[in-house]
Amino acid sequence: MIAVKSFRDRVRSALIWRSGTQIFAQLISWGSTLAVIRILDPADYGLFAMTQVVLVFLSFLNGYGLASSIIQSDQVDPRRLRQAFGALLLLNGGIAVLQFLLAPLAAEYYSAPIIADLLRVQALIFLATPFIVLPEALMARNLEFKKTALVNLASAIIGAIVALSCALSGLGVWTLVYAAIAIFWTQAIGLFLSAKMFIWPSFNFRGAGEMFTFGGTVLLAHVFWTIQSQSDIFIASQWLTPYELGLYAEALFLTTIFTAKFVPPLNEIAFPAYSRIQDDPKALRWSFLKAVRLIMLIACPIYFGMAVTAHELVQVVLGEKWLPMAPIVSVLALVMPLMTLQILFAPVNNAMGHPEISARVNVFGAIVMSVSFLTCVQYGVMGLAYAWIGAFPLLTIFTFLQSRGHLGLSVGELVRAMWPGLSASLVMAGLVYLAGTILPPLPSFGRLLVLLLVGGGSYIGLLFLLAKPTLMELIQMISRRNQAPS
Repeated sequence: MIAVKSFRDRVRSALIWRSGTQIFAQLISWGSTLAVIRILDPADYGLFAMTQVVLVFLSFLNGYGLASSIIQSDQVDPRRLRQAFGALLLLNGGIAVLQFLLAPLAAEYYSAPIIADLLRVQALIFLATPFIVLPEALMARNLEFKKTALVNLASAIIGAIVALSCALSGLGVWTLVYAAIAIFWTQAIGLFLSAKMFIWPSFNFRGAGEMFTFGGTVLLAHVFWTIQSQSDIFIASQWLTPYELGLYAEALFLTTIFTAKFVPPLNEIAFPAYSRIQDDPKALRWSFLKAVRLIMLIACPIYFGMAVTAHELVQVVLGEKWLPMAPIVSVLALVMPLMTLQILFAPVNNAMGHPEISARVNVFGAIVMSVSFLTCVQYGVMGLAYAWIGAFPLLTIFTFLQSRGHLGLSVGELVRAMWPGLSASLVMAGLVYLAGTILPPLPSFGRLLVLLLVGGGSYIGLLFLLAKPTLMELIQMISRRNQAPS
């Protein structure tokens, strides 16, 4: 019992440090990002999005899977750490050289010569990766997220300073490149020193078969995830102008703020936590359903609220020149609760020692999303947005079907976990939409404020009336009175 309580306390502490500093870091990052967006043009973001397709695609070789095997493994010896370090240095050094060489080909594909220069400079990011991935894995394995959180916070502050300085200096798209490099290298130096990982790399990989097998499966999953996540920009670059592509890319950024910025850090904690209880299926399922219940309690109101206030939100937050992206935001926001749910399955599957499930899911996603984008992009930027509506529900259903057997999860259990947040949010969105139709003419800020007050007040009230146990569960978690699975 003492060991269980200690484990729960460590998980809770990790959540507090990782999510708490993540919120603070994101507030800093968003503040600078919104300021920079007002200075730069949509075309700058379109060009940067093009480079990210290449960067993200090559990053599937960065050795993250090797780090995941260290987190998932019961025991890790110094020799294995040295082998992992050596492999990470070789892989990422090779990727940096490869990106440098491929840069002219990418510029030719996009018909934009500046792409070559942008990619050559961004190759520096891969040289920082080994000094980020392995220290993060070592600290995550022991649920030691305090130092990681502080380093991430420092990197966010430095990245914000660099971004604002470059934007005000008139550097255009280079602002986004230099800010990213500053963030990565700050993390690399900070994490390497925090983990005290003063070891020599080993390039003798005898006996590392298990590590490479697990890492290879995770790598395969990442390959197809990359295709799934980057196929929209890759395909659309041949149909849309940089301006249109910039509108779409920033609409996607805005609508994935919660899913891409807050859920992955929680998954970083969930993976080692699930790994420690992988031999207790009942506790594992209980923990997963609790995560779904609480995260959907936050994701659903954010996204359904965003869908019905997109015009006011974009006008107030980003400015008049970004208003054409408001309809894109409305459409994308509708599918983001499903995306949030779908990515919650990966850490629990990997923790059970089944990374092949994530690989199959990502293969399916790469096919379905790519076909959907190819089919819909001919209808313009809005067609690209509607492609998400058609394809992502299929991907979420497939993910559940692949995962439920090993997890022992039924449809009813999953629906019951989602229902409090989903049902209250749908009613809330309807009330906000109705309020928007009857409001008298107001300035954009005043209108947005009224709609937010209507949405927030109605959502809390609905939860209290319709899902009080879930609301109390959230309060209990905050006040450290969590119950163990019975």
